[in-house]
Amino acid sequence: MIARIEPLTTTRRLTGPFDYLLPDAPVDVGSIVRVPFGHQALDGVVVALAADSEVAADKLVAPTSVREDAVPPELVDLALWMAAEYCSTPARALSLVLPPRGRVRTQLWASPVGADLDGQRLTEGQRALLERLPGPAAPDLAALRRLEARGLVAIAPRARRRVPRTNPAADRAVTLTAEQEAALAGVREGGEHLLWGVTGSGKTEVYLRACAEALERGRGVIVLVPEIALTPQTVARFQARFGDTVALLHSALGEGERYDEWRRLRAGEARIAVGPRSAVFAPVADLGLIVVDEEHDASFKHEGDPRYDARRVALERARREGAGLLVGSATPRPETWHGMAHLRLTGRVGAGALPPVRVLDMRASKSPLHELTRRALLATEKSIVLLNRRGWSNFLTCRSCGKVWECPHCDVALVLHRAERAIACHHCGHRERVPDRCDVCGSLAVARYGAGTERIEAELREILDVPVFRLDADTATTKDAVPELLGRFHGAPAGLLLGTQMVAKGHDFPDVTLAVVLDADSTLRFPDFRAEERTFALIAQLAGRAGRGPRGGRVLVQTTAPDAPAIEAAARHDTAGFLRGELARRRELRYPPFADLIKVVVSSVRAEPAHAAAVRVAGALAGVDGEVLGPAPLFRLRDRERWQVVVKTTARAPAVAATAAAVDAAARDRALREVAFSVDVDPQ
Repeated sequence: MIARIEPLTTTRRLTGPFDYLLPDAPVDVGSIVRVPFGHQALDGVVVALAADSEVAADKLVAPTSVREDAVPPELVDLALWMAAEYCSTPARALSLVLPPRGRVRTQLWASPVGADLDGQRLTEGQRALLERLPGPAAPDLAALRRLEARGLVAIAPRARRRVPRTNPAADRAVTLTAEQEAALAGVREGGEHLLWGVTGSGKTEVYLRACAEALERGRGVIVLVPEIALTPQTVARFQARFGDTVALLHSALGEGERYDEWRRLRAGEARIAVGPRSAVFAPVADLGLIVVDEEHDASFKHEGDPRYDARRVALERARREGAGLLVGSATPRPETWHGMAHLRLTGRVGAGALPPVRVLDMRASKSPLHELTRRALLATEKSIVLLNRRGWSNFLTCRSCGKVWECPHCDVALVLHRAERAIACHHCGHRERVPDRCDVCGSLAVARYGAGTERIEAELREILDVPVFRLDADTATTKDAVPELLGRFHGAPAGLLLGTQMVAKGHDFPDVTLAVVLDADSTLRFPDFRAEERTFALIAQLAGRAGRGPRGGRVLVQTTAPDAPAIEAAARHDTAGFLRGELARRRELRYPPFADLIKVVVSSVRAEPAHAAAVRVAGALAGVDGEVLGPAPLFRLRDRERWQVVVKTTARAPAVAATAAAVDAAARDRALREVAFSVDVDPQ
């Protein structure tokens, strides 16, 4: 027997797997081994076992070591599918399903051995000590050792779990509505379903009941949420309902915490994995259900290679393992709306009404805040304000010569951050001191244009008597910053939560009675066919944060495009109408879900090699069934010149295979060795 192993290397120039002899230690598909590879040693994953090899026996070598933890075989198969589906390499895909590195933390554990204590000479302290067992030995180790020597106690090492920090909550008894009962009945039928429910309609309770029924059948569950830090209440409800059966998997955990949670799932001690997109690879055996909450959220798309979409991977994994798939949202993506059976929750729990939405025309306004917005904020105890742009001002320019301060590494304007006294690039992180004069003409007339969350915070603090809590990438810099800030806002009797799209996530603040969207049409200005969808979802999701309590609420939307279809539909809470119109538009223009998109981006420090590589890839794709758009230039990013080629096709599998072949061939060309290639199937 030989082992076929994929070395974990990032290069596209290698085509594995490679054959190795079996080591002395037992291995199987999913084993992680250390292998000699050329003049180096690499980690690798066993992807298959075979009876023989085409390589001569005297040229085969064996792995030098085998790790204790292994990848479940079904995740090896899923990773190999991802490598092909997303035009990546097996090694890059396998790296996503590896167990986290770590080791078990142990403590000494004392247990009574069941000996008859009658006739034993024991002090009151010794008897009290025996009564508290079993338990950790550390506090009373010396005394317990003496009892161990008398044969009354057994002391041995025992694994000690490193428990992730969470916000505990009490579980509450809930009586399902008729719509929730009907939705749950639909989930029981199996298959794939979209749970479409207005904000506050009780989608989480349907998830919880569906998970409980899966556990009763002896099946495991994966629950995907957009971001753990931004959905602490959802996580808390799962932990309150299921206790230690829940394991958390996310990047903010410490190394030991992440390792212990992974091991609990692998061993079957925990049966529900909760986490962001990477939790779709949780080692849950006998998987019965995958839940994707807030399925419209863009964070389910991975930005690294492979650029997988956790929603599509969840669908594939559910089908492979015979599990149900339940995705939920108040503002589902058009692709999901078109492709899945609907389970509907049309009203808020408790018969509460959705808040009325008023659109405020800002075309004649010179202030970031409309007068009606200003008055509403002054009259409201608790409110949320969304502005999807951080910093103080969008850019600086010289009034005399027109110079705009730009990043030296990217072709974008630098954003003013007044508190840091810096102008910064939001792409590469470059920072400079705020200029006091123009370095081209010497003028002192340096103007600031636009408003971000930092400037709005300053204006609100001047006019309001309530605390202002700002939530954006500049304030959420530490591991616990987001849950701590959300906790302070939740506990405050009055206050205003200001931030970027982070504040529109699935928060549940019953005492918030006002929600405000500033510059609501900003996302409409992007050259992206999803611009309408994103604008609608952002407004509708923020509107859903208001009026969840008995006092009701209202929503104000400031925009310079009050007649935009996405804004009008969001103001009417008309999700179905918006999606019907959006799908009709996409059908006519052949955009997803009526066609598939594949984007190839090539980059290099010099423009010529990047352009040559893009031309070569486009030429190799000329025979694809569909349209090949480009090459077209992109703005310079992190000192790299970039070009892109886009394929629009209705023949997904052949187009993906052709793209992978074209990119791999170009990557192996030594003349293009300074060029980097990135393939994005289903770009978001």
